[in-house]
Amino acid sequence: MKQGFHNVISLFMAVLVLASTLSFTVDMHYCGDHLVDFSLVKSSKTCGMEAITETKAQKTDVCNTEINVESCCSDKQFAVKGQDDLKASFGDFHINQQIFIASFVYSYIKLFEDEATDFIPFQTYRSPHLTRDVQLLHQSFLI
Repeated sequence: MKQGFHNVISLFMAVLVLASTLSFTVDMHYCGDHLVDFSLVKSSKTCGMEAITETKAQKTDVCNTEINVESCCSDKQFAVKGQDDLKASFGDFHINQQIFIASFVYSYIKLFEDEATDFIPFQTYRSPHLTRDVQLLHQSFLI
């Protein structure tokens, strides 16, 4: 259970770092108020109305009359810029800072370790084999 939770959290953190550093651009082509095409990778395709307005403008140039023909099409671009200033690596710290961080992490981890409370140091001790009974020899008995 605990290992699965750590895997989920680490996957979430990796996706979060990837999402915060990702940048992309969306190109959209509108004809009037209607979205004709959009693209994430390359420029969006046009609907062909620009060619019609260009030919009308060329015909009016021949007649020497000035008619401003505006295109009903428009291109919009939506850009999301990712984060570029990530934190420096662990090697950029001074040696004193590295020692402090390492000792802090080590002591913090040791803080939550379980200690054995039923530790008996002489549990495996075997008493020596007695060849003679010393109390009986000296005639000293507990009353």
